[in-house]
Amino acid sequence: MGNRLSKIYTRTGDNGKTGMADGSRVSKADNIFTVMGDIDELNAHIGMIRALLTTASSTKMPAPTNPTPCKISHYQHQLSIIQHLLFNIGGELAMPEYQGVKTQHIDWLEADIDAMNAHLQPLKDFILPAGKPLTCQIHIARTVCRRAERHAARLNEDKPNALSTTTYQFINRLSDWLFVFARLSSHTAFLATDDEQNNPSQEVLWDKNILDNFNQSNQT
Repeated sequence: MGNRLSKIYTRTGDNGKTGMADGSRVSKADNIFTVMGDIDELNAHIGMIRALLTTASSTKMPAPTNPTPCKISHYQHQLSIIQHLLFNIGGELAMPEYQGVKTQHIDWLEADIDAMNAHLQPLKDFILPAGKPLTCQIHIARTVCRRAERHAARLNEDKPNALSTTTYQFINRLSDWLFVFARLSSHTAFLATDDEQNNPSQEVLWDKNILDNFNQSNQT
């Protein structure tokens, strides 16, 4: 690996094309690179989630009154697996004969979604992507994941063999996982600072009164 990456710039892409695993040259404007870029961006955002979790875990906090079985180390592990699978998806896009995601990975995400949901109240209102920095970052990752899914759907229409059905399903399920994880991060005591232990932050819900009051105060 060291020899392969010893030279960072090659100048071979200066004409707007880049090489695929099979040796072919493809325009960087091709939809396949749009999806690759989305997946790469998503992976970077998940890396930021992990960094924020590390910051949370380094904060000395008193034991929560109502501890949950959810541990930061557990989600660090889950996010690490997700990052590696996203890297595999990039490999699949570059090498269509390679399948980096399997049905067991989808089952794994679904099981974790169910486990997280078990600690949450039923959702009765729309949620705004707001709250703690960690929660906001998870929502950002979720929206990028949704974008990747949309672009992947377009890519599959243009090139049916560019991405496996299993991988597309994984991207879809990952956005669900991120949504539930964002909800959990708003409620879990170990993500709070010392000052927040007695006044834990909650999900930021859509409130029709906000715009109603605005409209009333700005009537002409």
